Amino acid sequence: MRIFRRGDEGPEIRDIQERLAALAHDVREDPPGVFGEATLGAVRRFQATRSLQVDGLVGPDTWGQLVEAGFRLGDRTLYLHAPHMRGDDVRGLQRKLNALGFDAGREDGVLGRVTDRAVREFQHNVGEPADGVVGLHTIETLDRMRPVEDAPSRAVVREGEEMRLHPSGLAGRTVAIDPGPRGEGSDTGLALARALAAAIESDGGTAVVLRDTGDDVAAHDRAVAANAAAASICVSFRADGPPGPATCASFGNDRTHSPAGERLARLIAEELGREFGEPVTTERLTVALLRETAMPAVQVRPGAVEGPERHARAVAAGVRRYATERASD
Repeated sequence: MRIFRRGDEGPEIRDIQERLAALAHDVREDPPGVFGEATLGAVRRFQATRSLQVDGLVGPDTWGQLVEAGFRLGDRTLYLHAPHMRGDDVRGLQRKLNALGFDAGREDGVLGRVTDRAVREFQHNVGEPADGVVGLHTIETLDRMRPVEDAPSRAVVREGEEMRLHPSGLAGRTVAIDPGPRGEGSDTGLALARALAAAIESDGGTAVVLRDTGDDVAAHDRAVAANAAAASICVSFRADGPPGPATCASFGNDRTHSPAGERLARLIAEELGREFGEPVTTERLTVALLRETAMPAVQVRPGAVEGPERHARAVAAGVRRYATERASD
């Protein structure tokens, strides 16, 4: 999709403004359909509340979550569908199921097969037809159970326990490597991905580069490719933005996160810091590549690239530590 930014005008901007206003983000100082300072500020505030990259741009991730934020549990009937249904109503359903002990997977707002299975198990346990259809009756039954929704979800607890199993190394494991979107000019992300693939394979792993040409591929499609490859780890580069400090992000927000992804991000950040002599921060984001991959995933913003091989060496060292060191936290 087109990326909208300050200075743009048109009906698409009016739609963005209306969705922001419905979520209590004030844009009234800008004329309808004009992306001015008020709209920019509202976009940034929305991005911060959703654990998105706070850049003031309305691209696929921000637009998708603007749409999803408009749904509340009970607004529509939920069921397994292709493409998967997404929204804050799905996230609310996952939270309730997890709180009651029915494993709905990560609370990511995507109604996939794991969530569908949890719905059917819940319906079976309460004596309802186990059809996977979540209408008002199923929601009322969920609410009558009074789920304690502030407790850690089963998915987070399970992933944390799995992370503590004896590591097996990289041999025989597949690492999906995402170059990210192509930026203007040189394709730095692709150069980084190819260098990392060579480093991973030299360590005995199998590398799958999710975009091996200069053509852009949507983040959703790159996540689908990583899942189809049955990868154990996914490393995504985001080198198309303006220069800035290096960061490593994993999936998460203020309510849920990926413990394994967070550990992978921390180890890669430590190795990047060691390689370049500067600390690298970690953060939680809900961008599509981290949210839609089934395996532990990180997004690396490499900062000023001083040769893809140096970055690849550091990232590979972090991946190697993740695959070989027993988790202690």
